[in-house]
Amino acid sequence: MAALTIEFFHDVVCCWCYNISSRLRTLAHEFNLDVRHRTFVLQASRAEMEARWGQPDAARAAILGHWEACRRVSDRPEGINIEAMRRASFDYPHGLVAAKACKAAERIGGQAAHWDMFDRLQHAHLTKALNVEDSATARLAACEMGLDQAEFARLLDDPQTYRAVESDRQLARAFQVRVVPTLIVRQTGARLVNGPLEDLRAQLRAAIRLVA
Repeated sequence: MAALTIEFFHDVVCCWCYNISSRLRTLAHEFNLDVRHRTFVLQASRAEMEARWGQPDAARAAILGHWEACRRVSDRPEGINIEAMRRASFDYPHGLVAAKACKAAERIGGQAAHWDMFDRLQHAHLTKALNVEDSATARLAACEMGLDQAEFARLLDDPQTYRAVESDRQLARAFQVRVVPTLIVRQTGARLVNGPLEDLRAQLRAAIRLVA
């Protein structure tokens, strides 16, 4: 039986989620955590991107400023390729297609497949500077994972997959989640404070003592 269930709200295009995901993988093994992956798309369309960030050039500049801050405290700074994204020919992507890809993978292979898809798409986005708004990027990740290509393509466009994304959004509202990454201990409702691995480890030890 898992020691704790952690609700992990994330967005593929969130650089801070990249830092947390690798740390949480380490801690999930160490503490026998049940990590439940929840998509939380910050902007789901071009219109929402413009409303939040302004014109595409301004959006890219502002978001890459977040990348720079994130890379300074990352355990894997080599995976955050700011210059490649600065040179990319496409506008900075929204996260809806990537979220649907994660939920499609989940429908095929459960939470483990969701996490693997999330990490692969973050690598495509942050390291390779591929366009995760393009479904071809998601299909490539699915191929690399060994998922059935026809089934993945069908599920990616299935309205039920979009409804699964919306269901995660509704759960986020219930938890009053407004930013990503957000980590919530299901047993206590406590939120883990995003930080270095050792800080997260200490918070988990405290949470386990509370529920023991």
